[in-house]
Amino acid sequence: MSEAIPRELLASATRGRRLTVAEAALLLERADLLELADAADAVRFRFHPELDVTYVVDRNINYTNICGSRCRFCAFWREPDAPDAYVLQTEEVIRKVRELVDAGGTQVLMQGGLHPGLSLEWICGLLSAIRAEFPNVDLHSLSPPEVYHFAGGAGLSVGETLVALKESGLSSLPGGGAEILVDDVREAVSPAKCTVEQWLEVMEAAHGIGLRTTATMMFGHLDSARDRAEHMLRIRDLQDATGGFTAFIPWTFQARNTDLQGTRPLGGHAYLKTLAVSRLVLDNVPNIQASWVTQGAKIAQLALRFGANDLGGTMMEENVVAAAGCRFRIDVEELRQLAAEAGFTLRQRRTDYSPAAP
Repeated sequence: MSEAIPRELLASATRGRRLTVAEAALLLERADLLELADAADAVRFRFHPELDVTYVVDRNINYTNICGSRCRFCAFWREPDAPDAYVLQTEEVIRKVRELVDAGGTQVLMQGGLHPGLSLEWICGLLSAIRAEFPNVDLHSLSPPEVYHFAGGAGLSVGETLVALKESGLSSLPGGGAEILVDDVREAVSPAKCTVEQWLEVMEAAHGIGLRTTATMMFGHLDSARDRAEHMLRIRDLQDATGGFTAFIPWTFQARNTDLQGTRPLGGHAYLKTLAVSRLVLDNVPNIQASWVTQGAKIAQLALRFGANDLGGTMMEENVVAAAGCRFRIDVEELRQLAAEAGFTLRQRRTDYSPAAP
């Protein structure tokens, strides 16, 4: 196969031609890194011609670590009788949110495991308590697997469950639990979690009732380049139908303390290539987020020239990736410096990408 093919693909993708699964996989496998950067950067500026990079001040709150899914890639979950298993009380969650608000934060990313004993009524009560106390906080919380789990426990449809969550205060839905949207891969790494179609069903139903969502991709475990390409096109296809995704966030698998800890980790090169290809493929998703949480500050800075226009959250608290041994930390001033060194001005946003109040 000619070495010129990836270059020709890059040129046509930069001009706006849609990539197929096979073409996206070929770019992931064969394209030159710097040529990919140039193409993705050009597309990024077509979406966002301004010299701004956005971020949100947020906190990740894990209301429980008890989970029946037992995903092989996860180091955070615990059995109900584990000595360090927990469920946060409402008062503790409220305290954590208050600390966020006092620090100027606007977004709560609250997620937990698939706890066999927690009901839809329980999580709706928790959301309602937060909303009553903090009416202006964005509750960007839960995930499709959690929604599916609560729906099953309540004997309700996904749509009915999402309506109940929205009425209780849910603002938007993060893209957690996607991993790789290829069922063969999911069967190998998370067989007890919702299927590809179920994940997409939750997202489509959320968009249908006015909940905006993000989409994620965790890669670098048992997936291939073609699997990553298929994942991207599934997101693109649903976005064509609903327009409900605000952003795409790819991040690399962290293996330490997991059942897959023998997996060879992917480095910055593979991460940046994947990020750039996602910017080319997802021609209908407005924002691509860099992952300093898994890559560190300098790779995240490079990502701003590989298609990313957003640096994500400051993450006052993060537990899941940290459980796998990845403990990068960053503050607003460091984010500001990273953006400036890359030629951008840092701008604080809300969850929906509207500007945060000064």
